[in-house]
Amino acid sequence: MKNVVLLGSTGSIGTSTIKVAEDLPERIRLVGLAAGNNVDLLLEQTRKFQPEAISITDPAKAAELQGKLGSLTKVYSNTEGLLKLATLPSADIVLIAIVGTAGLQPALAAIRAGKDIAVASKEILVMAGEIVMNEARKHGVRVLAVDSEHSAIFQCLDDKPSSSVRRLWLTASGGPFRTTPKSDFPNITLERALKHPSWVMGRKITIDSATLFNKGLEMIEARWLFDVEMPRVSVVVHPQSVVHSMVEFVDGSIIAQLSTPDMCLPIQYALTYPERIQSERVQTNFAKIANLTFEEPDTDRFPAINLARKSGEVGGTLPAVLNAANEVAVDAFCARRIGFEQITQTVAATMAKHQVVEHPTLEQILEADTWARRQAAILCG
Repeated sequence: MKNVVLLGSTGSIGTSTIKVAEDLPERIRLVGLAAGNNVDLLLEQTRKFQPEAISITDPAKAAELQGKLGSLTKVYSNTEGLLKLATLPSADIVLIAIVGTAGLQPALAAIRAGKDIAVASKEILVMAGEIVMNEARKHGVRVLAVDSEHSAIFQCLDDKPSSSVRRLWLTASGGPFRTTPKSDFPNITLERALKHPSWVMGRKITIDSATLFNKGLEMIEARWLFDVEMPRVSVVVHPQSVVHSMVEFVDGSIIAQLSTPDMCLPIQYALTYPERIQSERVQTNFAKIANLTFEEPDTDRFPAINLARKSGEVGGTLPAVLNAANEVAVDAFCARRIGFEQITQTVAATMAKHQVVEHPTLEQILEADTWARRQAAILCG
């Protein structure tokens, strides 16, 4: 039995984690749940799983929930609530599925409290991968991947050292605009960008999949998770989304992890690791799939990959700037203040203005994040 704290229980990853917990009641106990502002769904989840504690962003909504739940479940709010849940004494592992940068402080708090963490929020390792992985080594805890790509690499590596790796291959579906001519990019609407061909995800990650920024962020995340330098991290477009990623070893052998797309599989693996537990949820029929194809990513139409590679190679505070500028630009696109192409243009312009700090402290990373948000907001008007 694993005692799990789930931060981000009402989002896309969170609701998939709930399904896994329902599938494996004898293996997974949810002892803490945190949500943004979806009071009704959090209340429903709490009544079903009866966790020790929950948290919601708004203190007024927390008081409302406490009134409905009585004394059996403690209700927290805001950042303090996330930190309380991340360090809950009974927790074995904390799954962080909060969109954006809000998961960074809870992740570090959980590590310092001796908890394993499962990471679904790319931003944690993009912003502060060096700090997070150093803290994990210092406190003897695991940082487990929840993204399907990083889970695939983790499974393929099977504890082999990074010295045995020639290259990590992250697969990308190519998003909704894989075959769209660049001349049509000015006509891309929010509605078109939100129609992902393979996955049902939250708004931010769906837009990131359309620009391929999600793959850029994953490259930086992989660099830290698996202790492999950026030149050994590559992307290949694979529209079927069946090969979730691959490891090419120094002897030329390539090992891949395959399955039909379903986030419940990597979530379950992270929460039950090192065991594999029987589940009927994911079924793969190769005869029905028929073909698996691969393409080079077009970095002319999708410059996000090169921007991410540059930020990962330079390091320091630059990945935090890339991430923050992208968040602001995506918000501006979703608010229809900028066009689709301006997302990458905003990130590139913000990165160009930044004075990089090498081997930054957490405070310097957060300062760079704040600076980048201001700069990007100015550029987005």
